[in-house]
Amino acid sequence: MTSQLDLVKAIHDISRPQLFIKSFDGIHISRPSQSNMASLSDHTYVPAIRPESLGDSGFKRRHGLKYAYVAGAMANGIASTALVKTMGENGMVGFFGAGGLSLSQIETAILELKAGLGDKPFGFNLIHNLADPDHEMATVKLYLDHGVTLISAAAFMRITLPLVYYRVKGIHKNDQGAIVTPNHIIAKVSRIEVARQFLAPPPEKLLDQLVERKMITPDEAMLAAQIPMAQDLTAEADSGGHTDNRPALTLLPTFIALKNEAMETYNFESPLCVGLGGGIATPESASAAFSMGAAYILTGSINQACVEAGICEDVKKLLSKTEQADVAMAPSADMFEIGARVQVLKRGTLFPVRAEKLYRFYKNYTCFEDLPPAAQKEIEDKFLLMSFDAAWQSTRDFFLSRGIQQEVDRGEQSPAHKMALVFRSYLGQSSRWAIQGNPQRKMDYQVWCGPAMGAFNQWVKGSFLEPHTNRFAAEIAMNLLTGACVVTRAAFARAQGLELPSGAGLFSPMPLDEILKLISSESM
Repeated sequence: MTSQLDLVKAIHDISRPQLFIKSFDGIHISRPSQSNMASLSDHTYVPAIRPESLGDSGFKRRHGLKYAYVAGAMANGIASTALVKTMGENGMVGFFGAGGLSLSQIETAILELKAGLGDKPFGFNLIHNLADPDHEMATVKLYLDHGVTLISAAAFMRITLPLVYYRVKGIHKNDQGAIVTPNHIIAKVSRIEVARQFLAPPPEKLLDQLVERKMITPDEAMLAAQIPMAQDLTAEADSGGHTDNRPALTLLPTFIALKNEAMETYNFESPLCVGLGGGIATPESASAAFSMGAAYILTGSINQACVEAGICEDVKKLLSKTEQADVAMAPSADMFEIGARVQVLKRGTLFPVRAEKLYRFYKNYTCFEDLPPAAQKEIEDKFLLMSFDAAWQSTRDFFLSRGIQQEVDRGEQSPAHKMALVFRSYLGQSSRWAIQGNPQRKMDYQVWCGPAMGAFNQWVKGSFLEPHTNRFAAEIAMNLLTGACVVTRAAFARAQGLELPSGAGLFSPMPLDEILKLISSESM
């Protein structure tokens, strides 16, 4: 008779298919064979489920991946070259966090990753720049000049000219007559109306503009009408940073339905794929995503506490202690005036409270001088650490250094806009203070973070992954994928009526070398 421990071990042996045979004296475990599968009716079959079998095979082929796992971009280089490298070296893909960086900083990262990874997969972020569309176009041109063929499009509310230019440039037909698109976009979206735009061909109006400017050829524009803006789309649920706090259980099925609708409407040559990001932090959430039909999973918040992340040690330590309720929504720097918000850490920082105060003051007063004297003093003494006029001069110099004269002119003509720019400057710098670990600004750290961080910390509590110094991005990824296999196998067995011990579907973190041994071909 099989013991409960043996049952648990059998479920966890993910590379080996198992046959659980019920008899008068209990359950027996056997290797499936033609004879016992054919002759027994009272049995439960559990197939081998390995990390590389999860997700969509077309998505993995398209991007040269072994695993359907994406490390999402975190702006200002938090998703660092080191993080992107380790993902590419381990059969996954990571996106460098180019948002908020200068062109020279982005170019340095491109050269480093091309030299370090060669043909292995990597990508770069392209974040929608509402305030500076010229920088968005300059970033796209930089990517095209250096042969960056994969980008993550984030925070877009509509399809823009630079985005279409990147997607369409170089499109052609091969010798077999199939359309070849050199440049791929993985869009990260949480709104239905935006998802529909990415799952459709590029807008004709923008294609015409690119042809008129001689940025693409008429042939490229004609072929572009037969491809989607993004072959792959990430349903972004309750994530860190820019988020609409959408529940994954409703968002993913909705986007899969939109994908199917787009395939029927446009009859694209290659199938569209929908993945899931936001809230992926445990084997259970990873398994749920794949079970619901996600082509791939994308992680963000949990990578920020990893050794490879480009953020200071104090923040990593803070993140490793975070619980699910330790996050809050706060005004964003890049779309401050329209009320856009980001999800951030509230544990150990006053940033969410201070940012909310600044937004309320901006909405309720037409200029800084109209604020109550006590509010002016609080902002200057505690938030800006300088007078408002000095803060404006610093903000003005920043925009002029970037060649953005129009914002300076608007600020000098409109007191309300001047106030908005100064407040945006505080919000923008707060994330850099967290990255740099500025001790004078510890209470102003802006740390983008979703509730996934708390779920992850609860899962790894008491394990070798609890200290942030032991957290390596690829090792965490392999634990999530391997754990998802265990959870899925247990669910497969239960769905056939097999009663399993409570620990059968639980997976505790394992060192990477042990995982590789578990999933090695020798165990099959």
